[in-house]
Amino acid sequence: MAKQLLIVRHAKSDWGNADLADFDRPLNKRGHANAPEMAERLVKQQIVPELIVSSPALRALTTAKYFAEVWGIPSDSILQESEIYEANVKSLLTVITNFDNQFNQIALFGHNPGLTDLANYLSNGHIYNMPTSSVVIIEFPFDNWEEISANTGKVLLFDYPKSLDD
Repeated sequence: MAKQLLIVRHAKSDWGNADLADFDRPLNKRGHANAPEMAERLVKQQIVPELIVSSPALRALTTAKYFAEVWGIPSDSILQESEIYEANVKSLLTVITNFDNQFNQIALFGHNPGLTDLANYLSNGHIYNMPTSSVVIIEFPFDNWEEISANTGKVLLFDYPKSLDD
């Protein structure tokens, strides 16, 4: 069974409060609208992952919770992985290769520039930038998450809130 990784960048966050640590930044109004809308688009294509793994940063976790709600996944089953926050490709790859093989489709919620770099590293996606709330789905011809490495995946989908305007 092939493995599918859904890479989701957190929704648009609020820079309004300068006193907040980066980790604690909430979503802004657009972020609250875009996250469920993007999850709905995936549901329309029958794309619902078996597991959600998220950065514990507020903006990523809030985004993951919106997707979980639309996908019918209990938000308390979201795995929080602190390694994802401010991670580079190497750290993200370590998270992915340690995924449980009982799951074939996993959604990873995190941050740029790491996620865009990851998508390009794992595939020939040539994605210039993953905008907020964007989703990249990469499929790998493996039964085992440990086998995932550079250029082993194929991009099945790249979608983002403004794609319908393009």
